[in-house]
Amino acid sequence: MELHDTKQTMVQLMVTIFLFILATGSSWAQSTDDVSWAKRVDTGSQVVTTMQFYFHDTLSGRNPSAVKVAQPQSSTNSLGGFGSLLMVDDPLTEGPNKNSKLIGHARGMYGQAAQNDLGLIMVLNYGFTDGVYKDSSFSLLSLNPAMQTVREMAIVGGTGLFRLARGYALARTYWIDPSTGDAIVGYNVTITTYI
Repeated sequence: MELHDTKQTMVQLMVTIFLFILATGSSWAQSTDDVSWAKRVDTGSQVVTTMQFYFHDTLSGRNPSAVKVAQPQSSTNSLGGFGSLLMVDDPLTEGPNKNSKLIGHARGMYGQAAQNDLGLIMVLNYGFTDGVYKDSSFSLLSLNPAMQTVREMAIVGGTGLFRLARGYALARTYWIDPSTGDAIVGYNVTITTYI
């Protein structure tokens, strides 16, 4: 009878340990690659990733991250200079402060695509260098109505963990210098990928 009780106790202990590992195993696996600015949820058929980070667009100073590469030949009276095109390599950070942790770069271009308001066409690759997202990127191709408080833009693809990505980014200006155009923009991103 004692041997049977001992075996039963061992089995119960093993089941308890297994259930504990099963319940907490995913958090153990994520702890080495977990980042504070992004969360991944596996739904069984797809992964939904949400991110919050900051985009630093600097047009002024000795080392700008955005430079004008084209402008219309004729002068224009439109808001933002209709037809102007800028190439960018903007740092992405965990927080809004420029000294906040660097997590990646937004590289590509944006241009003034609207004649009567500030409407930027954004063609950018958001590449990450932090945690599990290192060497993964998503691509954004959308109109950015920059004068709106919150702008929704489309995510059209990606690489690495964001392969076959679809989703959206909500952008909100955190800070802007009207005299230079320098800006810090908060991004709240939701991306869905297939498993």
